[in-house]
Amino acid sequence: METAHPSTSGGLRSLPPGQHRRRDFPRFGQPGLRPPAVPDHPALAVTGAVEHELRVPLTELDRLVPRIDLVADLHCVTTWTATDLHWSGVSLRRFWEQVVVPRCRPAGAVAVIARGRDGVRAVLDLRDALADDVMLADRLDGAPLDNLHGAPLRLVSPRQYGYKNIKHLCGIEVCDTVPALGYSGSEHLRARVAQEERHPRIAGRLLRLPYRATIPLIAWLNRRSAASD
Repeated sequence: METAHPSTSGGLRSLPPGQHRRRDFPRFGQPGLRPPAVPDHPALAVTGAVEHELRVPLTELDRLVPRIDLVADLHCVTTWTATDLHWSGVSLRRFWEQVVVPRCRPAGAVAVIARGRDGVRAVLDLRDALADDVMLADRLDGAPLDNLHGAPLRLVSPRQYGYKNIKHLCGIEVCDTVPALGYSGSEHLRARVAQEERHPRIAGRLLRLPYRATIPLIAWLNRRSAASD
């Protein structure tokens, strides 16, 4: 078992530009979107620009790749940060190198699309997806992920804004060209927190107050949708 402490970890250190701490870790996402039910036999599919597609049952993930623990912050694009979250799962880079490359044989990959069972997706530049601290997590703070935070599997990319950290992860699509971005046109390809890349066309600092103003409404909508599940 390995434990990583990425540079984004909270503690007494200052937060990235424009972020403020929250004591809790709310479910955020597309407002009003209900968490999907966890399937009886969940799996992760690898598709796209590969010679062979692959479907890996989640029960086999940590048999294929060593399990790791990660202590990291999660930075929502709306300016809140949940600090020192304890994740457990497998490294996406190691999964790519030890499983995807030999079994799927991707050619010319430059990006991946992470897909959730709730229909949400995010495009990740391959340089960001294969960073040392990016992982496929199935546990949070010592317990299996619950449905609010992405059960049964979630992408965790601490150096990118939360909209890249796809919940209910069920697929990784390999791309040999950069695909069109989603998130209603406001998804930045890199979404790096340190560079405050909140939006592809608008400077991040200009969005701090408008995005922060949306927090109460988004939180309420997500609480309501979760309660009706």
